[in-house]
Amino acid sequence: MASSSGSDQSPAHPPASGSPTAPQPSRWTAGAARSLTKTRVFDVRGQSYAHPVRGTEREFVVIDAPDWVNVVAVTPDGRLVLVNQFRYGIDAFSWEVPGGVIDAGEDPVEAGLRELSEETGYTGRGARLLATVHPNPAIMSNRCHLVLVEDVVRTGPQAWDPDEEIEVALRPVDEVLAEARAGAITHSLVLCALFAYEPVWRERRGRGV
Repeated sequence: MASSSGSDQSPAHPPASGSPTAPQPSRWTAGAARSLTKTRVFDVRGQSYAHPVRGTEREFVVIDAPDWVNVVAVTPDGRLVLVNQFRYGIDAFSWEVPGGVIDAGEDPVEAGLRELSEETGYTGRGARLLATVHPNPAIMSNRCHLVLVEDVVRTGPQAWDPDEEIEVALRPVDEVLAEARAGAITHSLVLCALFAYEPVWRERRGRGV
């Protein structure tokens, strides 16, 4: 499936070492779009695309959702702030990092600080963007921003949304990374956040911080 993602360009992928250069796929041209349905969390559209070489035209389903943010929040003693909550999509509990929906026009880092405070009551310093990923570029047009906040401490009460009920835990970074590799954490965007943070953590440990 193809999806449109505004002006974002696909990253270049070099061929594997020792392999011949593969032919590049064609970039489909976006055409007309039509609304298929709207919900309170995302919209669904039918997006027409034409292949520039084959001359074929197809309609693909694209989900338009707001951008999201996930927060890697680290305490001064090297523990991660984790949240555990019931997830309706999998009908089970899920251990994750704090995160949520970015409001229209909101800066991703500011959104991360807001979500961290609302879900956990923690605040910190040195907030910065670690990375930005596409949750599922085959069918979704939005992005998830991964934000790092350091030296976090509990400074206030939680401010949950009406349907939220969140358990907060502090876990050593190395323990969380090991559990992620062992399959105990299954939220794909949380794994992306931990993957982006791990080299930062390794460098920090190497400096003895």
